[in-house]
Amino acid sequence: MDNAAYSTLTRQTGLLNEMRSVAQNIANMSTTGYRREGVIFSEFMQDLGPDHPALSMAAGRVREMDFSQGPLTKTDGPFDLAIEGEGFFLVATPQGERLTRAGHFARNAAGELVTPQGYNLLDGGGAPVFVAPDARGIGIAADGTISADGQPIGQVGLWAPADPNAMVRVGDTQFDPGGGTHPLIEGGVLLQGYLESSNVNPVIEMTRMIEVQRAYALGQSLLDREDERIRNVVRTLGSNRGISI
Repeated sequence: MDNAAYSTLTRQTGLLNEMRSVAQNIANMSTTGYRREGVIFSEFMQDLGPDHPALSMAAGRVREMDFSQGPLTKTDGPFDLAIEGEGFFLVATPQGERLTRAGHFARNAAGELVTPQGYNLLDGGGAPVFVAPDARGIGIAADGTISADGQPIGQVGLWAPADPNAMVRVGDTQFDPGGGTHPLIEGGVLLQGYLESSNVNPVIEMTRMIEVQRAYALGQSLLDREDERIRNVVRTLGSNRGISI
């Protein structure tokens, strides 16, 4: 296989990865707290000498997360929380602590605030958030302070990753912080009775999907023509040598 085919194959692999990310984004357009995903392409270039053109190979293997603000939807749920600005909720899972922007929580029988999967929401000190089962008049302030009948009883923590580039998506709406976390001092506020929607723009994703499909089709066409060219060369050489192919 020559350099043109190798270059095209690496590009096709990257386009396939990008199509997967587009498909995931479209599938999660309505998922609360979902963050849009993209693919970063890199290029490798090699000088092949004065008698040959330089070899250029593209690869799309790095996943990029878009953490821009998603639209806010009013629900009036007492434990529905949205973050406006920077920051994440921190939840405890069997696999370790995870960051998320999905703020749909509920109070379990023990009085702990949990995700729909049953994972504990953590406060600013890394402990489970507790709201007594008999507490009434629940209010949650912009800084996360929880009050019952006007008396403070706890606080929802706002967190940030120590290294945003080390974050790895786990599932649809949770992230492994990778390099650890720290409490967010400023930059985000909490809104009670709201949920943050997915930040996926359906029009942009559909346009992107069409562009990737066209680029992939062009690459496949080039591979087909290159394959036919090589076959013709082999047939010609075989004919000159009296070999039937």
